[in-house]
Amino acid sequence: MKTYSVNQLARLAGVSVRTLHHYDEIGLLKPAFTGENRYRYYGEDELLRLQQILIHRELNIPLAEIGAILDAPGFDRLEALQKQRERLEEQAQRFAGMVRTIDRTIAHLKGERKMQESQLYAGIVSPERQAEYEAWLVEHYGSAMEERIERSRKDMAAMSEAERQAWMAELKAIEDGLAEGLRRGLPPQAAALDPMLERHRRWVGRSWGRDCTPEAYANLADIYRHPDFRARYEAIEPGFADYLVAAMKAWARRQGD
Repeated sequence: MKTYSVNQLARLAGVSVRTLHHYDEIGLLKPAFTGENRYRYYGEDELLRLQQILIHRELNIPLAEIGAILDAPGFDRLEALQKQRERLEEQAQRFAGMVRTIDRTIAHLKGERKMQESQLYAGIVSPERQAEYEAWLVEHYGSAMEERIERSRKDMAAMSEAERQAWMAELKAIEDGLAEGLRRGLPPQAAALDPMLERHRRWVGRSWGRDCTPEAYANLADIYRHPDFRARYEAIEPGFADYLVAAMKAWARRQGD
């Protein structure tokens, strides 16, 4: 049986030696055996298990859950690979659709061809994903959220393309400004963030079609804990998801002081 040392496996899999040591420490990936030289050695079964770990990580599954999945009674590696392939194939098709939308938009902006507004969002948000997210909001925040979702949908539909772009550009400027506070090392409770947080609160209020009170703003911060929001904010700056939630809640508390 061919075996690999920890250094060899790290190079083969494209991970760090420290990562493999960590997986060993938490019981996620144990070596096949430890030699007299105290080196760890891995065989085919461990290599296949590491493949599963890395696939699950790419699918955004936490390490603690990966161990439970792989060690569950009846876990079938072949069946898991087949399901993962189906899931990735669906994502590949969706990403291909997003690429087509991006290409059409680039051509439109270059003046090479016209693009209908209805094509701007083709393939970006799947109907299933959007329905799942809206159901999550209603489940956690009640039927009033349904009215808010419907109003937001109508307001967005009524906007011209220029208005929609300006609207989202304003949000981007706000989020970039708040993320800059994180980069500069400002704590989320810092009053120096207040002007940008107030600007954010006003933007939210306009999107709701009504005033966003400090209490409502604090409640909105809880919604931002949803995985979709977290992924979006972490893409702006690592650590920004928790930073923004803490900053919003801190601002709301200060309004009651």
